[in-house]
Amino acid sequence: MFSVFFATLILVLAVRSLGSSPNFILLFADDLGFGDLGCYGHPSSLTPNLDRLASDGLRFTDFYCTSPVCSPSRASLLTGRYQTRSGVYPGVLYPGSRGGLPLNETTIAEVLKPLGYATAAIGKWHLGLGLNGTYLPTRQGFDSYLGVPYSHDMGPCQNLTCFPPDVKCYGRCDVGVVTVPLMNNDVIKQQPVNFLDLERAYSDFATDFITLSARRQQPFFLYYPSHHTHYPQYAGPGAAGHSLRGPFGDALLEFDTTVGNLLSSLEQNGVLNNTLIFFTADNGPELMRMSRGGNAGSLKCGKGTTYEGGMREPAIAYWPGTIRPGVTHELASTLDILPTIAGFAGAKLPSVQLDGVDMTDILVNHGKSKREAMMFYPTDPSEKYGIFALRLGKYKAHFYTRGATHSETTPDQACHITAFLTAHDPPLLFNLEADPSENYPLSLQEHPELKLLLEKIQSLKTQFDASMVFGESQIGKGSDPELQPCCNPHCSPKPSCCQCR
Repeated sequence: MFSVFFATLILVLAVRSLGSSPNFILLFADDLGFGDLGCYGHPSSLTPNLDRLASDGLRFTDFYCTSPVCSPSRASLLTGRYQTRSGVYPGVLYPGSRGGLPLNETTIAEVLKPLGYATAAIGKWHLGLGLNGTYLPTRQGFDSYLGVPYSHDMGPCQNLTCFPPDVKCYGRCDVGVVTVPLMNNDVIKQQPVNFLDLERAYSDFATDFITLSARRQQPFFLYYPSHHTHYPQYAGPGAAGHSLRGPFGDALLEFDTTVGNLLSSLEQNGVLNNTLIFFTADNGPELMRMSRGGNAGSLKCGKGTTYEGGMREPAIAYWPGTIRPGVTHELASTLDILPTIAGFAGAKLPSVQLDGVDMTDILVNHGKSKREAMMFYPTDPSEKYGIFALRLGKYKAHFYTRGATHSETTPDQACHITAFLTAHDPPLLFNLEADPSENYPLSLQEHPELKLLLEKIQSLKTQFDASMVFGESQIGKGSDPELQPCCNPHCSPKPSCCQCR
């Protein structure tokens, strides 16, 4: 144990002594299922660059987000804390939401800034906009931002082009609100956004940021929460029609192409071997969209649920010369990314209750996880119910189960919205190594040896629920139409007049 610790310590110190601090790129896909990537077994997805990261890096099989929907998951990723602490619950933030990620929460960018890091974010923020851009990335530790401040379906899309030459966006998006804006820092650059050119704009912004940082010999942190593969899918001419998987596959390919552009930029600027790239996703696939909604592989249900398909995600860590190729079955989470990055950078951790643990030993030694358990909150966490499920080792116990609209259309009725909240006492217990699909609950009558395990799991739930201090609900603050972003703020009639190019 001590030899592993010292080996890890020596490697981390060696990384820091190379003459420059390591760089970090955090890639966060949207509504991507455990079974959606080629390297996770999908037979027709075209993801050569993500597959390269997986083959030359470390691929996780047991990696979790903290919420089966967008905003709470992003809050936990950037703060290393369950969303209940920051108040980013229940559900998600909207264009006119009064709340957002509280400014007293410390993001990864804010952890790195005191060490001289350049920081940039591109893509889907979805942690609030607020009055005068109160909650935008540039107020949360990021030097620059280019992106849509929330989900790209949160605005009328029926007349927008999602695929060339003029294929309109499929299905329904939100109506009665402003069209989706593209923002540069806190200024609206375009409204509505041009989907055919959006990914190219993100790629150019990101590669320019890498090049400028490298020329300045300044360490950097790039956060790219992609819109892909959230509904409605879109893709520009470089990817449209080039995959075998239709619109979903084209959108995924476009994201993968940007990953390839980032790799090329790192190589051209001579910083590839000094950069940790970490890829994962915010929650499981939106199965109600059928073939346009993603794939959870062998896992049960998807987005909106606390079953495995809703919160177990593909994850890849890539760092040539530091992370050896391989696969890890260790338990890990988006919560663990902040303390891991802080450890590699030599940064001070926030002086608050963190729920994440350092993954360095997993990454550099293929070692054991420091994470004892993973807690599963529903989309609407409450002190009344606490966590819905808990994973300890290879076992997962469901204290409550519930389906979701997001996971409709699957043959499994447990996934549907009509599968109402059900309490389980004793909890449903699954061996996820033998039964990752959560099809066969273990019975104490048949497995009396599991009695002590169940008692420990129940004790962990009781202790965790009792210790959790819920922050004020940010979504509960409600919405104000006047807070919706408009490039012509004094125009009339709103929201239709909010357009500029």
